[in-house]
Amino acid sequence: MRFPTLSSLLLIASQSAMASAADPVVGPVKGSLVVVGGGSLSDSIYQEVITRASGGPIVVIPTADEATEYDQNAAGAAAFRRLGAESVTVLHTNDPKVADTDAFVLPLRNATAVWFGGGRQWRLVDAYAGTKTEAAFQAVLDRGGVIGGSSAGASIQGSFLARGDTKSNQILVGDHTVGFGYLRNVAIDQHVLVRNRIFDLFNVLKVRPELLGFGCDENTALVVEGDNAHVIGASYCAFYDGGFWSREGSAEKNLPPSSDLFYLLRAGDRYNLATRKVVE
Repeated sequence: MRFPTLSSLLLIASQSAMASAADPVVGPVKGSLVVVGGGSLSDSIYQEVITRASGGPIVVIPTADEATEYDQNAAGAAAFRRLGAESVTVLHTNDPKVADTDAFVLPLRNATAVWFGGGRQWRLVDAYAGTKTEAAFQAVLDRGGVIGGSSAGASIQGSFLARGDTKSNQILVGDHTVGFGYLRNVAIDQHVLVRNRIFDLFNVLKVRPELLGFGCDENTALVVEGDNAHVIGASYCAFYDGGFWSREGSAEKNLPPSSDLFYLLRAGDRYNLATRKVVE
C-alpha cells in the first residue's frame, strides 16, 4: 500500500483552502437566484428563469397566497408555459407533514427551477421549513438550477425574513424571522418604490445591523450567481449596506450617517454581495 507523501498532503490542503476561499460568502455556491420585487412581471423576467432552468422542469410554489387549493396555472405557471417552458408543475400544501413525504417531493427531484409566488412569506415557512420539501428546494440549487420568486417569494430567499409577522405585513421584525437562507446574512424587501417602503428596512437593520439589506421595486429583479449580482427589469433595487454610491459621485454630497444610508441601482448595474460594493 502506498501512503501519500507530505508534499502531496500539503498540496491537497492548499487546494482545499483555495477552493474554500473561492466559495461565495453570501450567495449560493451553485446555481442562481432571481429575486423579484413583485407586481405584474414582464416576460423578460420569466424568461430569465426559463433560460437559467436550461429547458428542465419548473416547479411553481403558490403557497404564500391565502388559498387552500390552486390549479396548474397559478402563481406564474401559465406565463412560464406561454413562454415555452415544456414542464411546469404547481406544487402546494399547507401541511408540513405532507411536505415531509417522499411522494410530495417527487416533482422536485429532477427540477431545474423553483418559483415562489407572492403572498405572505410566513406561509412558506409554516408549510415547508425543516421538511423534505425545503431540502429539495436547496437541492435544486445544489444541482446548478435556479430559484426565483416574486414579492413574498423574494423575501423568503434571505436568511432573515423581513415582514414575516402573521398579524401584519407592516411589521418588519415579527413572529417569523428566519427565511430559507439562499442569501446568507441578508434581509430582502419588495415593492419598495411603488408602496413607498424605501425606509422600512431600517427597522430590521436597527436590530440586526450586521445584515445586508436590499429590496427591489415591482417588475424588477436582482439576479445572483455566487456573490455576483446584477439588476434587471423596469425600475430599481435599493441597497442598504452602510455605504453610498452615485453615478455622479458623492464627494460633495451632504450625506446622513451611514446607518441611514441607501442607494438605488437600475437595470445593468452590478453589485458584489461579499464586498457590499457596486461593481463599476
